[in-house]
Amino acid sequence: MSDEPDLESLRLLVQVAELGSVGKAARAVGIAQPSATKRLAALERRARLPLLVRGPQGSVLTDDGKLVVAWAVNLLAAADEFRTSVSALRTDRAATLRIAASMTIAEALLPRWLSDLRGQEPSVHVGLTVTNSAEVARLVLKGTDTDVGFVEGPGVLDGLASRVVGTDELIVVVTPAHPWARRRRPLTAPELAATPLVVREAGSGTRETLDRVLARHDPVTPQLALGSNAAVKGAAVAGIAPAVLSRHAVAAELTAGTLVPVGVADLRLERRLRAVWPKGRRLTGPAAALLQVI
Repeated sequence: MSDEPDLESLRLLVQVAELGSVGKAARAVGIAQPSATKRLAALERRARLPLLVRGPQGSVLTDDGKLVVAWAVNLLAAADEFRTSVSALRTDRAATLRIAASMTIAEALLPRWLSDLRGQEPSVHVGLTVTNSAEVARLVLKGTDTDVGFVEGPGVLDGLASRVVGTDELIVVVTPAHPWARRRRPLTAPELAATPLVVREAGSGTRETLDRVLARHDPVTPQLALGSNAAVKGAAVAGIAPAVLSRHAVAAELTAGTLVPVGVADLRLERRLRAVWPKGRRLTGPAAALLQVI
């Protein structure tokens, strides 16, 4: 695209991918349908690509449109993270609740939790650090800059008290062009272990879960190990290799059709999501209130 991307038009396009029509997408973002149609037409002109095929049954993304949506999801997530981070910087000194959270939890779940918290305690100021689960545990154990942490890892966390706040599932995803997308039978664990995958970096809860379940199948070295969900998704969409990520992390790509899930017959890829804090310390104030609304 020429010039800088129009984030609100990209957000509208993502809504079309998720909801299947321009009218529904317009209502979702709070604008009139004629305005939405003009925005999407302008987006296509700037991209110099057809992004949508419009018909009586709704709007369907072109192949180029699916790629643009996949990239837009990553860009919008980065923009939202930027806004959150800038807000956290502004309120850091006045923060009354300091949180460290793994990437998947920060992206998919924490915004709703914080919205519910502010409904009960509108004056609370939040400082947020987003990192992998191992670093979250380290920050919480340090005890000076973090009141409560949220992690995805399956292991026992020495020195930390914890409470389960949700569950998650890891899934294998590939592009629609990948041979696995046309399989009639699920993968086996040995097949998955024998395939170089795109995975998260060591220290992430996603990686720790995957390594544990594949350990007895002698897994090969990953094709790529990357430091964010967005990077792993981008590599998978580009067709570099199959990827393993949280279902939460790839929800938009599954809806858009840029990635498809592949079943695995004999592996349990479920995991628990936990709130953590130093053992022996009782949560009080906004940290305790946050756990009550989850």
